Amino acid sequence: MRKLKVTEMQRISVEEFQSAEKTPLVVVLDHVRSLYNVGSVFRTADAFRLSGICLCGITACPPHPEIHKTALGAEDSVYWKHYERTEDAVSFLKGQGYTVLAVEQCQGSTMLQDFRPEADKKYAVILGNEVKGVQQQVVDSCDGCLEIPQFGTKHSMNVSVTAGIVMWHFAQSVLL
Repeated sequence: MRKLKVTEMQRISVEEFQSAEKTPLVVVLDHVRSLYNVGSVFRTADAFRLSGICLCGITACPPHPEIHKTALGAEDSVYWKHYERTEDAVSFLKGQGYTVLAVEQCQGSTMLQDFRPEADKKYAVILGNEVKGVQQQVVDSCDGCLEIPQFGTKHSMNVSVTAGIVMWHFAQSVLL
């Protein structure tokens, strides 16, 4: 077995990406402070051909060298928009017909493995600050909460890791 060369992978161009059918999922970053996490979310959003990313509050926006360091150019392919307030992003997305779900540990949250995205729906998932999570007032404005089960001693995971797990869950029902 040998690793494939980049030239053998037949990746699409940025222009082809922008016109390609997208996974009907938007990731909303609620006051994410690490630019490396932001870049990582861009790169994974590109991998799963997401509809876009909403960068909210203190979440940094491209162009920025630290975002680029982990995004590796995905900040040029994935559509993004900045909102001062996460609640404004939620309102906009709901107005566009998205079902908005916080990824957070909440009373009554749905475990990710039990959630089945409906083929005819558009979704947005909100990922929170590395320390405080998704703001309570943002959780209150959501249609529900998804939770990733955890079995160790810690009560949280890195936001970019969480993003990757959630994006994979949605993409496998749409792209595969």
